[in-house]
Parts: sequence; structure tokens; C-alpha cells
Amino acid sequence: MKVHILDDWFDTLRGLPCFAKLADHDVTVWTDHQPDPVALAQRVQEAEALVLFRERTKIGAELLTLLPNLKLISQRSVYPHIDVAACTANSVLLCSNMHGGTPSYAAAEHTLALILASYRQIPQQAASLKAGGWQSGVGRTLRGRTLGLYGYGRIAGAVAGYAKAIGMKVQWWSSAAGRARATADGETVAASREAFFATSDIVSVHVRLKPETRGIISAADLAAMCPRALFVNTSRSGLVVPNALEGEIAKGQIFAAVDVFDQEPLTDTSHPLLTHPNVIATPHIGYVTEDEFDLQFSDIFDQISAYADGAPIHMINPEVWG
Repeated sequence: MKVHILDDWFDTLRGLPCFAKLADHDVTVWTDHQPDPVALAQRVQEAEALVLFRERTKIGAELLTLLPNLKLISQRSVYPHIDVAACTANSVLLCSNMHGGTPSYAAAEHTLALILASYRQIPQQAASLKAGGWQSGVGRTLRGRTLGLYGYGRIAGAVAGYAKAIGMKVQWWSSAAGRARATADGETVAASREAFFATSDIVSVHVRLKPETRGIISAADLAAMCPRALFVNTSRSGLVVPNALEGEIAKGQIFAAVDVFDQEPLTDTSHPLLTHPNVIATPHIGYVTEDEFDLQFSDIFDQISAYADGAPIHMINPEVWG
């Protein structure tokens, strides 16, 4: 098949073991981002299969109607960036493994890294040293503090393990089903949503972005956090009501560490989440490690081979194949 890989910004995949799975296919790798659907359609006109890096490129009806040769879109995990109905209308099969066997340890590790960086003021202290200064402030210790994890899933579970290993207390909030599972597992569940936000020194959200979870974190939730609390988001920006975090940060009462934004790539250097001293921000690198890519794209490339062999897997709109 003619396979086009989008948004491999650092041309990473060619150097990973999983890339060998595409040996029987005609592969083109694009290392830049093209947001315009007409321009993108021109460059991938011959593509029979598109490989996506998560949500880096939106796939909508305008693009799909310009790609008559396209048969398959292969990616991993949730797909809020893809118009599934338009895929079906254009006879394009979407395959996405929604049930990876392991958590994203890369995302869990990055969550811990952001927490440590914020509490120990690592970016500020490093900048001071490079500028010819010395210590620029006083950090805080994590041991004994309470980490509130919103969402009872695999990544949050990995974060909980790291937190407990350094002596933190962990409490949970989630959907009713998630809270029931946490209770059954012997975990500490907050007495209420309000208590969860009010009694956590750090709140880290780990929820998949779906229509029912969009805006699940409200301005009232953030306002309920205790003074100097830290809000961490390595999941998806859309889980927070638009501008709610920016508004709360502007009050100067809480801190934030974020890896995700409403607009990505974020090019507005004046954005409050990039300029406020209470915020540490990274450019959506939670899952960006060679190890994680090899794991994820191994699944994605298996989907392409399965399709080429006439036995597609992980079909989201199987009526196209039927």
C-alpha cells in the first residue's frame, strides 16, 4: 500500500524497530505540519493509507473528499480529531487500537517530572544559574503531601505508584464506576468532588477526551483548590472548561503544570499559560519518547498490514469494510 505518515516532526519512526513492519509498503514520511486541508490533500494525493500522530492533524470532511485513493486511516487511542461520519461517507476505514495492553509510562513519568519541576522550581533555578545567579527561591518537599488523581485508569495508576514510592498520600476522584473500582481495590476515594479539590495539594487529571468528558473540570473545581495547590494536565486541554485555568491562574492563588493546550502547536508566546510565573508548560511531550513511539506505532503498523492482508483489526467504523 502507499502509506503516508503525517507529522513525524523529528523523523523518528524510521529509526525505530517497529518501522520494519512497513517493509512491504511504499512509505512516505512527512516531517512538517500542514494544517490546510487543500494543501495537505495535494501532498498526500496518492495515499491509500494515512498514519496519524495522535491529534496533530485534524481529519475532516473537506480533506477526505479530496482524497479519492484513501482507503485506511491508522492511528492509536481516542479520535476526537477525526470526523468518523465523513470517513464512512467517503468509504475510508478508521482503525485505532483503543485498548493498549500497558499504560503510557512515558505520560506517567512526565506527570511526575512536571510535579517535581514545579515543587522544586527546576526551570527557574536552572535559568538563574545560567544567567550568572545562584539560588532564586525555596522549593517544597513532596513527601507527606496529598496527590489527587482525577480518573481511575492505567496512567493514573502508574502515577499513583510513583507518588507512593516517594511518600505521598494518594486520593482519587472519577466517574461513579471509576470510584467503585477504586474503592473495591482498597484505594482512598474523596468524600465528595468538592472535598477532592479542596484537600489535594496536587490535582492531576488523567481522563480520555470524549464528548462526555469535554469540560469535565470546571472553573468552580479549580477555585475550590487550596492556596498554592498545583493543577497538572498531561491528558488533554479540552477536559478543562475553556479559559477556566487561565482565569484561576490569573488570581495568583494556585500553580499549574501543563503539557496540553487548546491550540497545538501553540505559537502565541504571549499566552498566559506560557507567561505566568506560576505555570510550567511543555509542548505536549508526555508521550513523546522513542520507547513509547515504538510501542504505539507497532500497533498502528500492524493495523496497516492486517488491512493489506484482508483482515482489518481495531475497526472503528466496520460498516465501511462490510
